[in-house]
Amino acid sequence: MVPTLKTLADWLAHSESLHPKSMDLSLERVRQVREAMGIVFSVPVITVAGTNGKGSTCAMLESIALAAGYRVGLYIKPHLVHFEERCRVGGTPVSADSLCEDFQAVEDARGDTALTTFEFSTLAILHRLAREPLDLVILEVGLGGRYDAVNAIDTDCAVITCIDLDHTEFLGPDRESIGREKAGILRTGRPAIVSDPLPPQSIVDTAREVDADLWLAGRDFNHQGDRQQWAWSGRGRRYHALAYPALRGANQLLNAGGAIAALESLRDRLPITAQAVRQGLASVDLPGRFQIVPGQPALVLDVAHNPQAVAALALNLDQMGFYPRTVAVFGAMRDKDITGVMARLAPLVDHWHFTDLPLARAATAEDLAGALRAMRGEAAACSTHASPAEALACALKDVDPTGRIVVFGSFYTVGGVLKQGLPRLSAPHQA
Repeated sequence: MVPTLKTLADWLAHSESLHPKSMDLSLERVRQVREAMGIVFSVPVITVAGTNGKGSTCAMLESIALAAGYRVGLYIKPHLVHFEERCRVGGTPVSADSLCEDFQAVEDARGDTALTTFEFSTLAILHRLAREPLDLVILEVGLGGRYDAVNAIDTDCAVITCIDLDHTEFLGPDRESIGREKAGILRTGRPAIVSDPLPPQSIVDTAREVDADLWLAGRDFNHQGDRQQWAWSGRGRRYHALAYPALRGANQLLNAGGAIAALESLRDRLPITAQAVRQGLASVDLPGRFQIVPGQPALVLDVAHNPQAVAALALNLDQMGFYPRTVAVFGAMRDKDITGVMARLAPLVDHWHFTDLPLARAATAEDLAGALRAMRGEAAACSTHASPAEALACALKDVDPTGRIVVFGSFYTVGGVLKQGLPRLSAPHQA
């Protein structure tokens, strides 16, 4: 018998004790408990899977729907600093204390079922969203799709963003295998929006096998633009003179295009005006996605942690203008393609500040330094630190006000420098 738990931290600690594995890919346990909890949604549900761009797509969907006057529930992950960031209602994270009731509901319903931490917390957030008066629910898939806990909910519209190699030990060794896992969220007769301009054939094949309503970027919807504005066109509808999304980076148009297509596919249930699209894209906010923090030196925060995402980060950094010196703060999980990630950013980085992270599966700062030396030689310019905050403090001493610091990699890396709030940097001029 579990004693009454009074704080979210207590509930998270309890959920971590229930299952011997942190990940156990299966839907049976989650479906069983979801049914016992009576979690159902009577409003449209959009589910978003993919390797890169999921969070940005969810944020754009939320922002546009809010601008249209709808009350939106969003499950987005992982969090940067506080767990409750994962559950947003009406554009605002719910309070930590208010989630305790939902964790208790999972505990009461699960019986002897051993849920993983992710399954337990997902069910708690689904329960919270199901008891809110909402017009739209947006659910970000975590790892994969087919066996992800979110997939226990039948979606009204599935979105698949760009696919790259990540979590290969669970999802398979190539884009085709990973695409097949992501395509597990598709449903018969429901819209399937694919915003990857070169999707794995496995996604297209799965859509046809389950008879989903497939929307392909470049075929069913397109975007084009110039330096001032852009336009979107889809099945019988166009949006002209759109401002670029407030989320920076050339890759954000792919995400915006998929978000608009998803909302268009639900137009009969959730009409959206052109003004809502414009306003939503102009006001969307999502920390840690090529986030440029004003100050001297410039500070860039980005949770890019696989080669495709870091290639986009490198392109965006290259387009920022001239900086005489760029230093990087980097921390990542051990299972990532660390060499591939660093190779893409190495031409832009003058010095690396590697950091430990507070997880057993994280690569140590020394591991990262060793990988850089293997790639660039023993003279590679790098240093190691015990935490992201310490690494940032040392990086600040490594540049003058005209330079640039890039903090990237794991969510724990970016979150680690945000724990005390958004850093406002002011470096002394170096002699």
